[in-house]
Amino acid sequence: MEKAKVYFTEELTAEALQKIYHALGVSLKGKVAVKISTGEPGGHNFLQPALIRPLVQQLQGTIVECNTAYEGRRNTTAAHWETMKEHGFMDIAPCDIMDEDGDISIPVTGGKQLKENFVGAHIDNYDSILMLSHFKGHPMGGLGGALKNMSIGIASARGKQWIHTSGSGETSFEALMNADHNAFLESMADACQAVIARKGAENIVYINVANRLSVDCDCIAKPAEPEMADIGIFASLDPVAVDQACIDAVYNSPDPGKAALIERMESRNGIHTIASAAELGLGSRDYEIVRI
Repeated sequence: MEKAKVYFTEELTAEALQKIYHALGVSLKGKVAVKISTGEPGGHNFLQPALIRPLVQQLQGTIVECNTAYEGRRNTTAAHWETMKEHGFMDIAPCDIMDEDGDISIPVTGGKQLKENFVGAHIDNYDSILMLSHFKGHPMGGLGGALKNMSIGIASARGKQWIHTSGSGETSFEALMNADHNAFLESMADACQAVIARKGAENIVYINVANRLSVDCDCIAKPAEPEMADIGIFASLDPVAVDQACIDAVYNSPDPGKAALIERMESRNGIHTIASAAELGLGSRDYEIVRI
């Protein structure tokens, strides 16, 4: 079986982002959604508008997000629009909060935990998706990359709670914090299966930007400062391979500052999401790096 290809460049520029997209050899069709994290105000590690602008505009893409399930400045549509404006995304492209008009249920096939996934109702307004993810740590998932961006990121506010509690229907913060952890990680993989089935694997491409490698995600208002140096940009047609390549790059880095990020990933068993996604047939952990 042919290994998945993961394209890689150490260059962290807008031009490199365009170049690595073209290296994939695909052309996203129709109306393109560009799924990013808009970042919680106070944080500064989210992908910056100046970095992503040329590629987003080249694709005539719409920057898309969904509301959060926790208190902050992205948990209501009104607050989230203000955040998107404040962070500069509305200056570079059309933007869309996909659950502004509610959510829809999409089926999960063969999932370990979920039978359905709740996503922003606007998802069907788009023909294809660029999953443009900031790879970094995460206080609950251990790491955040393509799979988290596709699961929690495209889930509506209700869908986020659904994934965190493995479809229990519990909505309290206590239930979310006390939910079975590995079941949550498996639920993220399940949610990814639903999104890929809905849009078609051929209509989604994945780019992970491994910079500002904090142990915390962009959903944190005051994230920890990164302890290791930036790595570069990874791109693939395979979401499992692109996340696995980022993890491997952290482990293989000569930077001693990697210890904090590795501890965060391991203490939260972050690899379990990638392994679960591979078991669902969403991609392969066996890949080859193609440097550009």
